[in-house]
Amino acid sequence: MKINGPAHTNFNPYKQQIQKQTEVKKDIQTKDQIEISNQAKQLQENGKASEKRAAYFQEIKQAVDSGEYKVNPEKTAQKMIDFWSK
Repeated sequence: MKINGPAHTNFNPYKQQIQKQTEVKKDIQTKDQIEISNQAKQLQENGKASEKRAAYFQEIKQAVDSGEYKVNPEKTAQKMIDFWSK
């Protein structure tokens, strides 16, 4: 059985809705922005190592590289116990 309907073979009743959605998506993509709050900027600055701390790490690194760095196992164990007991 063959049904002869309208001559529109590309008839899509949702075409206008689809076009509107694509236009909205294009608008949204062009308007994306990011804004970092002052509090976030301050947290980023606080997260950076200070010069004094960086120098301290450099000293330790040099001592490890030269083989002069000694680990105190008792002090290390005590710090681990203090950390896990809290």
